[in-house]
Amino acid sequence: MKNYLNIIFTMVLFAGALYLTSCKDDEVSPSVAHVSPESAAAKSLLTVTGAGLKDIQKITFENGSVPASFTSTFNTDGAILFRVPTDAVPGQQNIIFENASGKIFTVPFTVLGLATINDVSDYNFKKDTEIILTGKNLDDVTKVTFTGTTTELEVVNKSATTLTVKFPQPDPGFYESTLTITNAAGPATTTQSFVAIDNAVQLFTDDYGINPSGNAFQNASWGPSSISTTQFKSGTASLSLGYAKGNWSQDGFGWDNISNDGYKYLSFWLKGASKDYTLYVWSSAQPGTFNTFDDFKKITVPANVWTYYKLQVSSLKIFGENNTTSWNQIGWRIQGPDDQDETFYIDDVILIK
Repeated sequence: MKNYLNIIFTMVLFAGALYLTSCKDDEVSPSVAHVSPESAAAKSLLTVTGAGLKDIQKITFENGSVPASFTSTFNTDGAILFRVPTDAVPGQQNIIFENASGKIFTVPFTVLGLATINDVSDYNFKKDTEIILTGKNLDDVTKVTFTGTTTELEVVNKSATTLTVKFPQPDPGFYESTLTITNAAGPATTTQSFVAIDNAVQLFTDDYGINPSGNAFQNASWGPSSISTTQFKSGTASLSLGYAKGNWSQDGFGWDNISNDGYKYLSFWLKGASKDYTLYVWSSAQPGTFNTFDDFKKITVPANVWTYYKLQVSSLKIFGENNTTSWNQIGWRIQGPDDQDETFYIDDVILIK
């Protein structure tokens, strides 16, 4: 009888040990049933449901090993709530979970990235102008509008890194706007602003523009300067600006008086010469004389490439110290060149309200 009781006792102990081992295995083997949503942008709230999740201590997004912050005391055995990290790297990846026992498991997830624009082919547009935007997260773009409006631009072509858009006819009172680009991650606003060139005062585009008094701007250059049909940023022509060696000359436009009618910017595209140079933007209303080289007039012009400039009228002081004086001449002045004659090209010279 005693032996029989010993056998029964041993069997009970063995069964208990199996039960405890099974419980312990359950505790260190968490499982995920679902992650909701299955894709989302940075800062989005995620809900992970499953079993054995209460002791999760670490959550990491696989691409770039970006940690996600969460409050562990809010975890339950069946669910965890946390947000996609602000700096999570967009793309398909795993979310990696680790519990207090060091047990690791993963769940697949897609981080959605907002559209980002790093560069543009132009900033000025007319009706039906196509501009190429370069950046990332552009292949799933669904809509592009002028920021703060419902006016849509046509999406002509798109890839992960480029987006080609066609601009509509701007309203008469429209001067410039950023773009709001919507993709699966939501709307994002460009840092770049785009200008309705036909609503600006054009000093020169493909030819000399008409000033507010109704007269055409004229060439007021000291050096050799003429319309070029072989070099241009847009359209069919630009204006060449020639500077003779050692001449310290100035090329630009005149002659009728131009008053400040609420202009905010002077903008232009400028193609550099054989090497990097410093030019000085001067007007007849600026403080000082034409042959002063103040820092507020200075622009750096890289060699052999087209560079876009958008200069604040008030900082440039082309309408005088108080921004109220009219001018009848504006030019781009150089110190030198010292080594050889140089030629720059200027295009789409405009005043923007």
